[in-house]
Amino acid sequence: MSTATPATRFLDRHKISYDVFEYPYGAGDGPIGLQAAEAIGWSPERVFKTLMVELDGKPACAVIPSDRSLSMKKLAKALKGKSATMMEPAKAERLTGFHTGGISPFGQKKAVPVLFDDTVLTVEHPVIINGGKRGLMVCLDPVPAVSALRAQVAAISIL
Repeated sequence: MSTATPATRFLDRHKISYDVFEYPYGAGDGPIGLQAAEAIGWSPERVFKTLMVELDGKPACAVIPSDRSLSMKKLAKALKGKSATMMEPAKAERLTGFHTGGISPFGQKKAVPVLFDDTVLTVEHPVIINGGKRGLMVCLDPVPAVSALRAQVAAISIL
Protein backbone atom coordinates (compact mmCIF):
# COMPACT_ATOMS: atom_id res chain seq x y z
CA MET A 1 0.00 0.00 0.00
CA SER A 2 1.40 3.40 -0.93
CA THR A 3 1.58 5.79 1.98
CA ALA A 4 1.58 8.91 -0.21
CA THR A 5 -1.82 10.57 0.13
CA PRO A 6 -2.98 14.19 0.11
CA ALA A 7 -2.91 13.91 3.93
CA THR A 8 0.71 12.74 4.15
CA ARG A 9 1.74 15.31 1.54
CA PHE A 10 0.09 18.01 3.71
CA LEU A 11 2.08 16.81 6.72
CA ASP A 12 5.29 16.75 4.65
CA ARG A 13 4.67 20.29 3.34
CA HIS A 14 4.18 21.54 6.89
CA LYS A 15 7.26 19.63 8.10
CA ILE A 16 5.24 17.66 10.64
CA SER A 17 6.97 14.46 11.66
CA TYR A 18 4.83 11.31 11.58
CA ASP A 19 5.01 7.55 11.47
CA VAL A 20 2.68 5.41 9.39
CA PHE A 21 0.59 2.52 10.69
CA GLU A 22 -1.21 0.27 8.25
CA TYR A 23 -3.89 -2.26 9.11
CA PRO A 24 -6.34 -4.45 7.19
CA TYR A 25 -9.41 -2.25 6.77
CA GLY A 26 -12.71 -4.10 6.86
CA ALA A 27 -15.81 -2.10 5.94
CA GLY A 28 -18.74 -3.01 8.13
CA ASP A 29 -16.57 -4.52 10.87
CA GLY A 30 -17.85 -2.04 13.46
CA PRO A 31 -16.82 1.53 14.21
CA ILE A 32 -13.79 2.34 12.07
CA GLY A 33 -11.85 4.19 14.78
CA LEU A 34 -12.26 1.34 17.26
CA GLN A 35 -11.37 -1.17 14.54
CA ALA A 36 -8.16 0.78 13.82
CA ALA A 37 -7.26 1.04 17.52
CA GLU A 38 -7.63 -2.70 17.99
CA ALA A 39 -5.75 -3.53 14.78
CA ILE A 40 -2.71 -1.42 15.68
CA GLY A 41 -2.84 -2.18 19.40
CA TRP A 42 -3.35 1.35 20.68
CA SER A 43 -5.84 2.53 23.30
CA PRO A 44 -8.99 4.02 21.69
CA GLU A 45 -8.64 7.37 23.48
CA ARG A 46 -5.37 7.95 21.57
CA VAL A 47 -6.81 6.99 18.17
CA PHE A 48 -8.83 9.88 16.76
CA LYS A 49 -11.59 9.66 14.16
CA THR A 50 -12.46 12.31 11.59
CA LEU A 51 -16.11 13.24 11.15
CA MET A 52 -17.51 15.57 8.52
CA VAL A 53 -20.44 17.68 9.65
CA GLU A 54 -22.61 20.52 8.45
CA LEU A 55 -22.93 23.54 10.72
CA ASP A 56 -25.87 25.68 9.74
CA GLY A 57 -25.58 24.12 6.27
CA LYS A 58 -21.81 24.76 5.91
CA PRO A 59 -19.13 22.04 6.07
CA ALA A 60 -16.82 21.52 9.02
CA CYS A 61 -14.55 18.75 10.27
CA ALA A 62 -14.52 17.31 13.80
CA VAL A 63 -11.71 15.13 15.18
CA ILE A 64 -12.54 13.15 18.33
CA PRO A 65 -11.30 10.06 20.18
CA SER A 66 -12.50 6.81 18.62
CA ASP A 67 -14.16 5.70 21.87
CA ARG A 68 -16.36 8.79 22.11
CA SER A 69 -19.35 10.29 20.32
CA LEU A 70 -19.61 13.75 18.85
CA SER A 71 -21.94 16.17 20.63
CA MET A 72 -23.59 18.20 17.89
CA LYS A 73 -24.76 20.72 20.48
CA LYS A 74 -21.22 21.26 21.83
CA LEU A 75 -19.79 21.43 18.30
CA ALA A 76 -22.34 24.05 17.21
CA LYS A 77 -21.66 26.12 20.31
CA ALA A 78 -17.86 25.89 19.88
CA LEU A 79 -18.11 27.04 16.25
CA LYS A 80 -20.69 29.71 17.11
CA GLY A 81 -23.44 28.11 15.07
CA LYS A 82 -27.03 27.14 15.72
CA SER A 83 -27.19 23.49 14.70
CA ALA A 84 -24.95 20.76 13.39
CA THR A 85 -25.68 17.48 11.63
CA MET A 86 -23.55 14.66 10.24
CA MET A 87 -22.69 15.11 6.58
CA GLU A 88 -23.95 12.49 4.13
CA PRO A 89 -21.08 10.13 3.21
CA ALA A 90 -21.23 10.86 -0.54
CA LYS A 91 -21.06 14.60 0.12
CA ALA A 92 -18.15 14.12 2.55
CA GLU A 93 -16.27 12.13 -0.10
CA ARG A 94 -16.83 14.79 -2.79
CA LEU A 95 -15.82 17.60 -0.45
CA THR A 96 -12.71 16.00 1.05
CA GLY A 97 -11.44 13.89 -1.84
CA PHE A 98 -11.19 10.90 0.52
CA HIS A 99 -13.35 7.78 0.80
CA THR A 100 -15.35 7.27 3.99
CA GLY A 101 -13.26 5.19 6.34
CA GLY A 102 -10.21 7.06 5.06
CA ILE A 103 -11.13 10.70 5.67
CA SER A 104 -8.34 12.71 7.23
CA PRO A 105 -8.43 16.29 8.51
CA PHE A 106 -5.15 16.82 6.62
CA GLY A 107 -5.03 17.58 2.90
CA GLN A 108 -8.74 17.80 2.21
CA LYS A 109 -9.69 18.98 -1.27
CA LYS A 110 -11.52 22.00 0.16
CA ALA A 111 -10.36 23.66 3.37
CA VAL A 112 -13.09 23.76 6.01
CA PRO A 113 -13.07 24.74 9.69
CA VAL A 114 -11.52 21.95 11.77
CA LEU A 115 -12.29 21.37 15.43
CA PHE A 116 -10.37 18.91 17.63
CA ASP A 117 -11.79 17.56 20.85
CA ASP A 118 -9.86 19.02 23.77
CA THR A 119 -8.72 15.56 24.88
CA VAL A 120 -6.18 15.73 22.05
CA LEU A 121 -4.10 18.01 24.30
CA THR A 122 -4.45 15.97 27.52
CA VAL A 123 -4.15 12.37 26.31
CA GLU A 124 -0.72 10.78 26.14
CA HIS A 125 1.15 11.87 22.99
CA PRO A 126 1.64 10.93 20.21
CA VAL A 127 -1.83 10.25 18.83
CA ILE A 128 -3.11 8.38 15.79
CA ILE A 129 -5.24 10.05 13.08
CA ASN A 130 -6.37 8.80 9.68
CA GLY A 131 -3.74 9.28 7.00
CA GLY A 132 -6.10 9.74 4.07
CA LYS A 133 -6.69 6.15 3.01
CA ARG A 134 -8.63 3.24 4.43
CA GLY A 135 -6.27 1.24 6.60
CA LEU A 136 -3.64 4.00 6.79
CA MET A 137 -3.08 5.92 10.02
CA VAL A 138 -0.48 8.52 10.96
CA CYS A 139 1.09 8.75 14.40
CA LEU A 140 2.09 12.28 15.34
CA ASP A 141 2.32 15.00 17.94
CA PRO A 142 -1.07 16.73 17.71
CA VAL A 143 0.14 20.20 18.69
CA PRO A 144 1.89 21.09 15.39
CA ALA A 145 -0.89 19.31 13.48
CA VAL A 146 -3.58 21.45 15.13
CA SER A 147 -1.49 24.54 14.40
CA ALA A 148 -0.91 23.66 10.72
CA LEU A 149 -4.66 23.13 10.23
CA ARG A 150 -5.43 26.39 12.06
CA ALA A 151 -7.87 24.21 13.97
CA GLN A 152 -9.77 25.08 17.10
CA VAL A 153 -9.76 22.89 20.20
CA ALA A 154 -12.86 22.51 22.38
CA ALA A 155 -14.81 19.96 24.42
CA ILE A 156 -17.01 18.47 21.67
CA SER A 157 -17.22 14.79 22.56
CA ILE A 158 -19.21 12.70 25.01
CA LEU A 159 -18.59 9.22 26.38
